[in-house]
Amino acid sequence: MTATKGLEGIVAAKSSISSIIDGVLTYQGINIDELAEKASFEEVVYLLWHGKLPNQSELDELIAQLGEYASVPAEVIAGLRLYPKNANSMAALRTAVSSLALYDAEANDMSSEANYRKAVKLQAQLPTIVAAFARIREGKDPVAPKKGVGIAHNFLYMLTGEEPAPVAIQAMDKALVLHADHELNASTFSSRVTVATLSDIYSGVTSAIGTLKGPLHGGANEAVMIMLDEIGSLENVEPYIQNKLDNKVKIMGFGHRVYKNGDPRAKHLMQMSRQLGELKGDMTLYEMSIKIEALVTGQKGLKPNVDFYSASCYTMLGIPRDLFTPIFAISRVSGWTAHILEQYEDNRLIRPRAEYVGPVDQHYVPLSQRG
Repeated sequence: MTATKGLEGIVAAKSSISSIIDGVLTYQGINIDELAEKASFEEVVYLLWHGKLPNQSELDELIAQLGEYASVPAEVIAGLRLYPKNANSMAALRTAVSSLALYDAEANDMSSEANYRKAVKLQAQLPTIVAAFARIREGKDPVAPKKGVGIAHNFLYMLTGEEPAPVAIQAMDKALVLHADHELNASTFSSRVTVATLSDIYSGVTSAIGTLKGPLHGGANEAVMIMLDEIGSLENVEPYIQNKLDNKVKIMGFGHRVYKNGDPRAKHLMQMSRQLGELKGDMTLYEMSIKIEALVTGQKGLKPNVDFYSASCYTMLGIPRDLFTPIFAISRVSGWTAHILEQYEDNRLIRPRAEYVGPVDQHYVPLSQRG
C-alpha cells in the first residue's frame, strides 16, 4: 500500500449531489452559473436534498417548514449567553449545533423521515444561532426569526434588527447559492465519515463545522479581509502584494486544488462586490480586490477562488469578518445534510488504511534494561 498525501485524486465515494468536471461545478447536473443567476437559495436546498428543482407548491412547503423550525430552543440561546464574549465564532457555532441534539426528541431516530426533518431544522436554525451569537456578544438581545421570508432575508434581519435592502438580500442569497455544496470537500467528507458509523445527523454536522473552522478550508475569506484591512488603501496594494510575492508568502483567496483554470464561483462574487460598492457609494474594497487579482494572476498565474471576493461582499453588507466562516456554514449545511442523507441511504463504514512508515522488528525491553 502506498499513501496519497491529502487523498488527492482518490475517489472515496459515489454521489449524485454535485460534481466538478473539467472545471465546471454543477449541483445535481445543473451548472452553477445558471443557479447563481436564476435560483433562490431555497430552490438550491430543495435541489440538493431531492435531486430536482421544486415546483411552486414544493417550494412553498419548504419555505414554510424552514420558517416553522427557525426558532432555536431557549436552552441553546441561554447557552450562547454563557459563552465568553471573545469566543471564536466557529467554536461557538460548533458547540451550539452540538447542543441542539439535546433538545430534539428525534435526535436518535434514524428513520428517513426523522432524518429529513432534522436536516430542515439544521438548515433553519444555523442562521438563527449565528445571528443570536453575534448580537449577544454585543450586549443586544437576539431578534426572533420571521416567517414567510427567505433565509438570506431572515439572517440579515436577525443580525441587524432592521429590514435589509433588496440588493443586500439578493447578494446574500447569491452567496449562499454559491457556497451550498462542493463535491467531496474536507468538511463534507468529515460529515460522511462521522455518520458512516451510524452516528446521528447532529454529530455529522458538528464534525463538518469543526473541519470548516480551519483556515485552509472555511477561514480563508476571513484571512482575505484581514489582508485588505492591512493594506488599507488602493495606493498600498502594489507594494504590499509585491512584497508578499517577492518573499513567496501565500496570498489567501487565490488558487484551488480542484480548479486549475479558475474557480467558476469567483466571477459571480466579483460582480456582487462591484454592485454592493456602487450601492454604498464606496468602491474602495472592490477596486483594491481588482488590483490584487491583477498582480497575483499576472505574476503567479493564480486566479481568485470563492473566498477572495466574498470577503469584500460580506464586509460591504456590514458583517463582522469573524462571521464570514459561520455564514459559509449557514450555506454549506444544505450540502452537508444532503451528503449525510445520501450516506445513510447506502451506508458502508468509511475505514481507509495507512501506509506504515514506522520502525520494524522492534522488541519489548524490560524496564530495568532500558537506558
